[in-house]
Amino acid sequence: MRVYISIDMEGVTGIATMDQVVRGGHGYPRSQRLMTAEANAAIEGAFEAGADSVLVNDSHGTMDNLLHEELDPRARLIFGTPKLDCMAEGIAAEHDVAMFLGYHAAAGSPGVLAHTYSSHFYEVRLNGRPVSEAEVNALQAAAVGVPVGLLTGDDVICGVAEKAFPGVRTVAVKVAHGHTAADSLSPAEARRLIREAAAETVRGAGELAPLQLPEVLELEIDMPSTPAAELGAQIPGVRRIADKTLAATFATPTEVLGCVTVCYHLAADAMISRMALYGRR
Repeated sequence: MRVYISIDMEGVTGIATMDQVVRGGHGYPRSQRLMTAEANAAIEGAFEAGADSVLVNDSHGTMDNLLHEELDPRARLIFGTPKLDCMAEGIAAEHDVAMFLGYHAAAGSPGVLAHTYSSHFYEVRLNGRPVSEAEVNALQAAAVGVPVGLLTGDDVICGVAEKAFPGVRTVAVKVAHGHTAADSLSPAEARRLIREAAAETVRGAGELAPLQLPEVLELEIDMPSTPAAELGAQIPGVRRIADKTLAATFATPTEVLGCVTVCYHLAADAMISRMALYGRR
């Protein structure tokens, strides 16, 4: 039994503000510890239930957030960015089940720190429907035949997962009270629930099935500015269908994630350039 874990930060217990999730924030070091502890809870539960291996992909921001020296030594870790498959880097047909930890709702949703891949994207749509990172990453898992068996985060993304992923277990570690406010479980209680859910997920992995892949994936991204959209339109195959909206048609989730990753960096660069001008006196 081989387990794949993708872990984000915004959906971790005890985290609700930008100061906590951005490197350099006063709360960021504490968030690293909270994130690492939830990863360890899932790893522990997976091995308790008979997993042979666990691969963890650090999926937040710069993707080097987990404290390596504190991570369960039985697991392997993928970290750093950019990565071709972004938050789904490393998932392969050899894995029996995927777990998405610390996830959050999509851009435009009422969840805690809700966004889709970039806080600079106003919305990301697939086949005309707004999607969360969990839904896109689940398609990448499905492309290699792996089902999503567990998702943890706030109540909003857990509700999305329960509708989107057949048979998935969820652990809602907090209830959204706004974009940067939450009613959270204690870290100890959340870890207990995650450990138990991870063990149950491994035991029941044989009953899960991956998502069905659409034949065509129509991606649309609402960029943060006109210059960002102009740059994105230079990507081969990408069309600019509105002032700030890019669109492209892909055959595989890997292609979708590659485009999202490039647009992520274009959006960030455009916003950094603009903020530098705003800061002039």
